[in-house]
Amino acid sequence: MLGTIINAAAICAGSALGTLLKKGLPRKTGETIIQGLGLAVILIGTQMALQTKNPLIVIGSLALGGLVGTGLDIEGRLERLGKRIEARFGNRGEGGAAYAFVTASLVFCVGAMAVMGAIEDGLTGNPRTLFAKAMLDGIAAAIFSSTMGIGVLFSAVPVFLYQGTITVLARFLGAGLSPWVVTELTATGGLLILAIGLNLLKVTRIRVGDLLPSIFIAAALTALIEAAKF
Repeated sequence: MLGTIINAAAICAGSALGTLLKKGLPRKTGETIIQGLGLAVILIGTQMALQTKNPLIVIGSLALGGLVGTGLDIEGRLERLGKRIEARFGNRGEGGAAYAFVTASLVFCVGAMAVMGAIEDGLTGNPRTLFAKAMLDGIAAAIFSSTMGIGVLFSAVPVFLYQGTITVLARFLGAGLSPWVVTELTATGGLLILAIGLNLLKVTRIRVGDLLPSIFIAAALTALIEAAKF
């Protein structure tokens, strides 16, 4: 839970800072910091991905996960959800607390980094991905609150509940998973984290949401292969 606690605290600190500054960070400064954090996210994802003991499991999981994710249109559904909520609260004005709260909550909760970071924290006790996310969210919170107001601060609550729940579930379920299953799940998720870093750097636009099922498929495939050996 440490990663989620730090993440929520970073959002609160960023929101308070942005509210005080009002003008926010200069665009050039913000972009440079985000690019630096994007490189750090790529490093974290690469370290996780290189843990794999069987690259074929990762490859197969990404292929099957992509089929499932695009079939379910996960990325598209998340995007449409954001647009519907924005349309619902947008008429209250950009400075409205409800608009600020909902918009920031979506940005901080929706995405593979929140899911993978919470799962990694729960399974391995390593919150490194959520620490990187905390830095990104803190900067974003400062920018958002400088334009939308103090409502952004309250988005720390759904972030804490959402990521905290995933972490607790992962820790509970992970007790029954073998080290090999955890390794391949982590490696597959690491590639998704790497993809997020590439998106942050605007090198490409990978639909990471559609690839999210890959991490669960990796766990299932590894467990099946492991069971077949006995």
